[in-house]
Amino acid sequence: MAQFTGFTQAGLNFLQDAWINNSRSWFEQNRAIYDNDLVKPFRLLVEQLTPAMLKIDEWFETRPAIGKTISRIHRDTRFSHDKSLYRDHLWLTFKRPNRDWKEAPAYFFEISKDTYQFGLGYYCASKQTMDIFREEVLKDPAKFLKVINCVKKPFTLVGESYKRPLIKEQDEKIATWYNRKSLTVMVTSKQIDDVLNGDLPDKLAKRFKQLLPLYDYFMRVEMIKNIPKL
Repeated sequence: MAQFTGFTQAGLNFLQDAWINNSRSWFEQNRAIYDNDLVKPFRLLVEQLTPAMLKIDEWFETRPAIGKTISRIHRDTRFSHDKSLYRDHLWLTFKRPNRDWKEAPAYFFEISKDTYQFGLGYYCASKQTMDIFREEVLKDPAKFLKVINCVKKPFTLVGESYKRPLIKEQDEKIATWYNRKSLTVMVTSKQIDDVLNGDLPDKLAKRFKQLLPLYDYFMRVEMIKNIPKL
């Protein structure tokens, strides 16, 4: 099996140029760069990460294909005021198959022309998901505090918070999670040279494994959410 050797500067330049040009004619003229310097390394990265990710969850979608683990560069503009045809960033995800991918807890890695990000969380958690999450936190705060010990540097917690705390005088470590409308822990870096190296899969696998306790906690929330109501 071919090994991931890193993304290329040509691929990163393509993402910038796609946003600037953003026309079908330009894209077709440069499709070879997209295929060889972006899609191909993304597929190799998924393949190389798959064994480690299946140890985290054997039900992860791992097919190295666009629309499965790899994002599309084409934007869906049907319901958007922004009619740009192409994205300036691409990403991969490891998650269980879900009709609404925005609400499934997922591991992700994303690149743009000068930045990369990776982490774990919900793209857009529903109110139902967050309500169950908060109920679980309140049931056993000590357990939750133990779980979030895995969220250490370089990870940080992101996600919009309510303007007013939902519970007054709550432990600050818990409150910063409890008051979120959605949850993601992630790393954002401008050290873009990191993605040009072949050791990227090992680095990502190590960091993804670090977040296993939090992933298991999210999956308990999903399990409760999917229990049929009597």
